[in-house]
Amino acid sequence: MNHVVWSFACVYLLEVTCPDSALASEAKRPSLGVDVISLNGKWQLMNSNSSVSVSAEVPGCVHTTLQRQGFISDPYYRFNDLAYRWISLDNWTYTTSFSVPSHVRGKGKAVLVFEGVDTVSTISLNGLTIGKTDNMFRRYDFDVTGLLKDEENVLQVWIMSAVTYASQRSHAHTEYRVPPDCPPPVQKGECHVNFIRKAQSSFSWDWGPSFPTLGIWKGVRLEVFNTSRVLSYTTSPKYDSEHSSWTVEVELFFDVFVASKGLVHLSIPLLQSEAEFQLSLTPGQSEKSFVLQLNQSVSLWWPFGHGEQFLYYLTIDVSLEGGETFNADQMVAFRTVELVQEPIPSSPGLSFYFRINGKPIFLKGSNWIPVHAFQDQVTTDMITILLRSAQKANMNALRVWGGGVYEQDIFYSLCDMYGIMIWQDFMFACALYPTEKDFIQTVREEVTQQVRRLKSHPSVVIWSGNNENEAAIATDWFNIPVTVRPLYVKDYVHLYVENIRDIVLQEDSTRPFLVSSPTNGVESEKEGWVAKDPYDPHYGDTHFYSYYKDCWDWTAFPRTRFASEYGFQSWPSLSTLSKVSVSSDWDFSSNFSAHRQHHEDGNQQMLKQAELHYILPNSTDPLQKYRDTIYITQVMQAQCVKIQTEFYRRSRSDIVEGKGHTMGTLYWQLNDIWQGPSWSSVEFGGKWKMLHYWATDFYAPILSAGVEDKGDLLIYGVSDSHSETHNVKAKVKLHSWSSFNAVCSLESNVTTIKAGGSTLVFQYSISALLTQCGNCTRRSCIVTFHLSSPEGQMISPHNHIFLSSPRYAEGLQKPNITFTVKDTGIVQNFFVTLHCSFPAVYVWLDVDNIPGHFDVNGFLMLSKKSTVIFGAWRPTTAEEITSNLHITSLRDVY
Repeated sequence: MNHVVWSFACVYLLEVTCPDSALASEAKRPSLGVDVISLNGKWQLMNSNSSVSVSAEVPGCVHTTLQRQGFISDPYYRFNDLAYRWISLDNWTYTTSFSVPSHVRGKGKAVLVFEGVDTVSTISLNGLTIGKTDNMFRRYDFDVTGLLKDEENVLQVWIMSAVTYASQRSHAHTEYRVPPDCPPPVQKGECHVNFIRKAQSSFSWDWGPSFPTLGIWKGVRLEVFNTSRVLSYTTSPKYDSEHSSWTVEVELFFDVFVASKGLVHLSIPLLQSEAEFQLSLTPGQSEKSFVLQLNQSVSLWWPFGHGEQFLYYLTIDVSLEGGETFNADQMVAFRTVELVQEPIPSSPGLSFYFRINGKPIFLKGSNWIPVHAFQDQVTTDMITILLRSAQKANMNALRVWGGGVYEQDIFYSLCDMYGIMIWQDFMFACALYPTEKDFIQTVREEVTQQVRRLKSHPSVVIWSGNNENEAAIATDWFNIPVTVRPLYVKDYVHLYVENIRDIVLQEDSTRPFLVSSPTNGVESEKEGWVAKDPYDPHYGDTHFYSYYKDCWDWTAFPRTRFASEYGFQSWPSLSTLSKVSVSSDWDFSSNFSAHRQHHEDGNQQMLKQAELHYILPNSTDPLQKYRDTIYITQVMQAQCVKIQTEFYRRSRSDIVEGKGHTMGTLYWQLNDIWQGPSWSSVEFGGKWKMLHYWATDFYAPILSAGVEDKGDLLIYGVSDSHSETHNVKAKVKLHSWSSFNAVCSLESNVTTIKAGGSTLVFQYSISALLTQCGNCTRRSCIVTFHLSSPEGQMISPHNHIFLSSPRYAEGLQKPNITFTVKDTGIVQNFFVTLHCSFPAVYVWLDVDNIPGHFDVNGFLMLSKKSTVIFGAWRPTTAEEITSNLHITSLRDVY
C-alpha cells in the first residue's frame, strides 16, 4: 500500500497526500488568480415564526444544530424520530454576513459557490434573490458580480420543508399518479420522496428512520477573479491494445471571464512522462482536453486480493500569459474494466461478470447505505473503520446503493487505496419518478457533476441507473393497470436511458453502465429496457430475499449469474442499543423494539427463522433473555448468509439445469444508519456482528465449502486465484458434542483446485461416514473440515457442517466457559484465553463499549482451551476488558 502508484483502462485523478487532503482540497486549491473567501463557519439559523433562533455551523443541518445548541436531545434516542418530526415540517433560514476586501471586490467577476444545499432553497444576497436550489446532489454557482457591498454583505438561505415541497409537487402532478405515494406504515415515514432530489431514505426506509433533513450540508465560498477559474478537472485513461501503451486524457473545465492564452503542463514523474500544450480560452463555460502519452510501462491497479493498488503522482500546471497560474497534484491509477455478457456453453442466457485488466474477477462484498441520517456527522474515521472492516473481511467490492447519497470524496479515495471496487448507483430507488422538464433538467446536471467528480477513481467500476425500478414496473409493485403501463415504461426509458445513460456515455467511455439493478442487462435492453422478468437467473444480477423458508435449504436459492442483494436481519448488540434506550426498552416485545423495527413482521421473521434450527432463549432474567435473543438473531443471520454465500461461491464453475456461473456476491448490507435491527454485518458505531466475523472466512481467497446433497457430504475447494492451481487434501473430522476428542478423521486424495473456479475435492455418503466412525449420529456429532497442502499446511479457514439442526443436538452441554485476559506486548492487543468443560457452539465474545474487534468470534470451541486476540481501537487495559467481557455460547441461552 506504500507504493506511490495505482488505474483503469485508464488513469485516475485521485487526491494526493494523506486521505484528509481530499476533504481539505476544495479550500486549498490554487486557481488562476482567483480569490477564495470561505463562508463556512458560524451562521444564524431561524425557523419560520422566529420562535427558534440559534447559532449554526455550516456545513451542517438543522437537526444537528438544534442538538448542539441544547434545543433538542439526541434525535436517535428512543422515539425522538417521531417527537422531532416538527423540525422537518418547518421552513428554516440560514443567515450570515461577510465583508470583502476592496482589492478583491474590484475584480471582474464574483461567484457564490454552494457545494451542497439540502434541498429546496431560495438564496438572497443583500436582499436580492440570486438563485434557487432543488437538488441535494448538485453544486450551484451564482453570479453575484456587482452585488457586493463595500461594507457588510448579508447572505440568506431560506430552506423549504422537503416534506411540504414533495407533497406540493406530487399534488401538482395531476395527469397521472407517480407511485408510491407513501412508505409502509411500519416505517413511520413521510410521503412523495420521489418528487424531490434528495436522499430517498431520508423520508424513511425499512432499516432506518425518517429524518427529512434541511441544511447547508456542504461548503460555501465566494470566488472572485479577473480572467478565469477552473471549475473541475478529470482524467480518462485509455489503453491502446494494439501498441500495448497507455495515455492519460486530462479534462479541464473553465469559467472564463476574459479571453486569454497560456500553457498546460502535465507530468507523471515516476513514469518519466510529461508534455506541454497550448491553451486558448474564450469567454463562457469552456472544456479543454489534453492527452499525455506515457513513455514507459505502468504497474496496474488491482482489486484487493488480486494484486497491488499502484498509484502515481500526476501534476497539472496551468499558466496564463498574464501570470495567473493553477496547480494541482493528484494521483493516477491504471486499470481496465469490462462487464462481460456473452453466451455460456450448455446454458441459455448470457454471462455477467467483471473482467479487470483482462482477468475475470469474482466480486465479494456487500451493499453500502448512508453512514448517518445527518451527513454532517459523518467523519473520516467512521468511513475508514467501515472500509477497513470490509477489507479485513476479504471484500473487494461494495455497491453504493441508490437510495442514499453519492459518497464523500474521501470514501472513494480510500476505496482506491484499499482495492475495493465500487458499483455506483445513481440516487433513484424503489419508486417511479416524474419526468417534467425541470425535474429532468436538474437530474441531468446532477448526473453530469457526479460523473465528473467520481470518474477519476479506479475503484468505481460500474454505473447503475437505479435500484429496483425496472423490477418495480416489470413485476407490478404499484398495481398499475395494464392499459397505462406503456406510459410508465416510456417515462422510465426517458429518465434512465435517454437522459442518465446518454450523459454517462458522453462523459465516461471507460466504464460499463447498467440501467437498473436487478436487471437482465443487454437482454433487458432488447426487451425495451424493462424485461419481462428482471430476476431471471440466466441474465444479469438478482436480488433475492426469503425470510420464512428454511435458509439452510440451499436448493431454494437462485443459481444466479450475480447476486447483488440478499440477506437476513439481526439486532445489534445491547451496548449499541443502550446508547439510545432505557432498561424498560430491553425486551423483544417492548414498544421500543416494535418502534425500531421498520420491516413488516421483521422481529417475528427473525425468531421464526432462528427457531427452525435453534432453541430460543428462555432465561427467567429479562435482561439476560434480551441479550440472548440479540445473540440468537445474530447467530441466525450469520449462518443464513454463510450458507447462501458459500452456495454462490461454489456455483462459479457450475452450470446446473442451465443456471450458474455465479461471479459476484454482494450481501445486503454492510453498515447501519442508526441503532436498530437491520440486515447489516457492522453495527452503527463500527462494532462487528457475528456475520462480519464469519465473512472473513466465507470470503477467504481459498474456501472450503461443505454441503449435503442427496445423502452425500460434498466439500468444494473454491479459489480466487487467476492462474495458480492448488493441490489440496480435504481434512475431515467428526466431533461428538460430549467429548473433546475427535471421533474419527478422514483425508481425501490430493485434488487440484482449478484457478478461478470451484472444484469438488471430497464426496462421501453420510450414512457410511457415520457407520464407519461409530459412536456418532446425525444429532450427536458435527463435521469439521479444511483444505491443506499435500504436506499438511492449512490453506483454507476451518469450516463445519451440521448433520442435523443444533436444536436437536444430543450431548451438547453448558460449556462453563471461563477466561483470562493478558496484554500481548503489542500496543492495544490482548490475549483472551478461554477454558471450557465441554465443546461449545458459536462462542461469542462481547466487550460492550470498548471499540475494536477479535481475530475470531462466533466460533466452534472443540478443545478445552482456546486463545483469541482482541485488538482495541483506543487505549484500554486487561482489567477493563475483563470487567466488560461477556461470553455466550449456543447452549448458554436455554
